[in-house]
Amino acid sequence: MGIVNTKAIVLSSLKFGDTSLIVKCYTEEEGVKSYLLRGVLKPKKTGIKSAYFQPLTQLKIIAKHNTKGTLNAIKEVQVVNPYKTIHTDIVKQSVVFFLSEILASSIQEEEQNKTLYSYLETAFTWLDVHDKIANFHLLFLLNLTGFLGFYPDTSQKDKIGFNLLEGNFSNNTADKNVLFKNDFYQFKKLLGINFDTIENVSYSKDERQLVLQMIIEYFKLHLDSFRKPKSLQVLETIFS
Repeated sequence: MGIVNTKAIVLSSLKFGDTSLIVKCYTEEEGVKSYLLRGVLKPKKTGIKSAYFQPLTQLKIIAKHNTKGTLNAIKEVQVVNPYKTIHTDIVKQSVVFFLSEILASSIQEEEQNKTLYSYLETAFTWLDVHDKIANFHLLFLLNLTGFLGFYPDTSQKDKIGFNLLEGNFSNNTADKNVLFKNDFYQFKKLLGINFDTIENVSYSKDERQLVLQMIIEYFKLHLDSFRKPKSLQVLETIFS
């Protein structure tokens, strides 16, 4: 059992008993960790507050990490990069719930990955300070596949379709996993762009939903742990 000083991003929190929370975080130093916060929901609780553990909040924690796979403990916590809009803007809140749900089922590793941590930190800070965010979740998820090991292979861009299972471009449009025609065209718009140019990508509400469904299917085909997010319907309603 060791004491770890690390940055952490909240992925989920679940009520445990009447006054406690089980919180899942992605930590900069040791990957995914779960913590039991005893008594944090008591009315007059001082010190660690439940408000610190809203989805995707960026924290700095001092924690006690166990080696036996049991729940860990947080000794000290402070919010870093506090958000100005994410927890008050209803659209951004919906995006955040959706993305936190996807991250919780997509990232399983209890090991350090500082480039992934940096990507999450940068992306959520960008989301907080920008207004035109209708396509943010699409690009965020597509970029995330690069850190999870299945970003689309773009070396044969001249082909007329994209194979979701193989993760590469293909001319075999008879394969059920191959996107082609309009599906392929809409999917391809996201490749090779960054957050600062995302507002130049135009999608109708139907196209946006279509692309999201394709990306979710892509995740399902490549991650055994992946579960379709319960908050998907809410997100689709927000952007319709």
